[in-house]
Amino acid sequence: MSKLGRVLVAMSGGIDSSVTALMLHEQGYEVVGITMKTWDYASSGGSKKETGCCNLDSINDARQLAVNLGFPHMILDIRNEFGDYIIDNFVDEYMAGRTPNPCVLCNTHIKWDALLKRADKLDCEFIATGHYAQVRHENGRYVVSKGLDEKKDQSYVLWGLTQEALARTRFPLGGFTKPAIRQMAFDAGY
Repeated sequence: MSKLGRVLVAMSGGIDSSVTALMLHEQGYEVVGITMKTWDYASSGGSKKETGCCNLDSINDARQLAVNLGFPHMILDIRNEFGDYIIDNFVDEYMAGRTPNPCVLCNTHIKWDALLKRADKLDCEFIATGHYAQVRHENGRYVVSKGLDEKKDQSYVLWGLTQEALARTRFPLGGFTKPAIRQMAFDAGY
């Protein structure tokens, strides 16, 4: 066990989550990688072409990084929860003339709950994501604040996270710009 603790890292296979895992590994955390499968392109009725964070290539990229660095990686299937809560809600709200933000709902009601439950099962003290945001502790409370890179800031999609979730969450990219993260990935050979 690492002296910094064990951290469950949400890995999409993209640059941001890959550098998050790399940074935490290099800092001395014991990293466990997890990729959440949120969408099934084959049954969605749209294009059969998988794109984005849920495709097989992305999952393989995340797994390969874990293999290269010597830490475990797993896939968590949350398609049912995601579709039932996030997609159905989005469609209902859109049809009612509103413009919902599915990322806020997913982070608040699906993603963090799924990560924390799995972290508990795997004896991970912390979870981490590649969001460009920061968490600070002030006046006895955890507060989400903007990431350093104002163009990439994602703090607005995290406003619904609980104090308990924030206490256990790490956002290593929050203090960096996207160009710096790209350079870190390049320097590491990714």
